[in-house]
Amino acid sequence: MASGRPRLLFVTDLAYQAAGRRYCDEDIFLTSRLREDFDLALCHPLDAAALMDSPGFDAVVVRNSGPVLHHQAAYDDFRERAVERGVRVFTQLTGKGDQAGKQYLLDLTAQGFPVIPTVDRPEDLGLLPEAAEYVVKPRLGADSIGLEFVPRDRLRTLALGEGPGMLVQPRIDFRYEVSFYYVDHTFQYALYAPRPDRRWHLERYEPTPADLEFAGRFIDWNDIDHGIQRVDACRAPDGGLLLVELEDLNPYLSLDLLDDGTRDSFVASLTAALHRLLGDSGAVRR
Repeated sequence: MASGRPRLLFVTDLAYQAAGRRYCDEDIFLTSRLREDFDLALCHPLDAAALMDSPGFDAVVVRNSGPVLHHQAAYDDFRERAVERGVRVFTQLTGKGDQAGKQYLLDLTAQGFPVIPTVDRPEDLGLLPEAAEYVVKPRLGADSIGLEFVPRDRLRTLALGEGPGMLVQPRIDFRYEVSFYYVDHTFQYALYAPRPDRRWHLERYEPTPADLEFAGRFIDWNDIDHGIQRVDACRAPDGGLLLVELEDLNPYLSLDLLDDGTRDSFVASLTAALHRLLGDSGAVRR
C-alpha cells in the first residue's frame, strides 16, 4: 500500500573501500534516519540511470558513491539523463567544484581566490612560487588517485596540456587541514586533522568568523541551491587558509566523529533541505 510520503532513490556504493573511512556505515546511518520522513530505495551508482526512471521516485540523492572515474561512462549517462528529464538530484548537478573535475582550481587561481596556486600548462609553471616539491595530480582525479610529488626540475618533463590533463601545485608545508560542511548554503560543523600525515584522523574544530567567511566565499561562488558541500582547506605557514578542494559531488561527512547533538542537527538540516527540494506538498510522481 502506498504511504503517500516522498520517495527517494539513494545512490551509494556500500562495498567501496576508502582509506580511513567507512562509507557503508555512514550511508546505513543516514538512510535509517531519513526513513523517518521518506520512503527510500538504495542503489549502486551503476544502476542509477536506469532506476531513476522507475515510476514513483521524487528525487535522487547521490551520497557515498565512490570516485566517479571508476564508472565515468555510467555517471555521465546518469547526469545526461537526469538533466534531460528534469530529475531532482541532491546535490544539484550544476556544481562547479569536484562535480566538474578540478578545473575550478585553475579558475579560482585566475580569479585571485585564496586557493593553492594551480596551473596546467608548461608556459605557466613560472607563475608558481618556489617550492622544494610540487604536487602533480590528474584534472579528473579523486581520492589522491594518480597524485605524485615531484621536484621542480622534473616539471618540464611532464606531459602537461595533453589528454585529460594534469594540474601542478606547490607542495605547501601546512600546519593542518580543516573541512567545513554545508547543507545548501548553511554551515553545519567543521572538523580538522591536527597531523598533516593523518588526513582522516579528525577532531572537532571551532571555526572563527574569519574561517567561516573564507569557506562561505566558495559556497557562494559555487552557487548551488540544494545539496551537501565540503570545503577543504589547509592552514598555511603564514596563518591564512588556502582552498584544497571544493567537494560538491559526494563528500564523505565523518558523521561518526560528531557528538549526538551535532549529528542530529545535521540530519534535521538534511531532511529539511530535501523537503524544500520536493516542495511543501511533495513532488508530483511520474
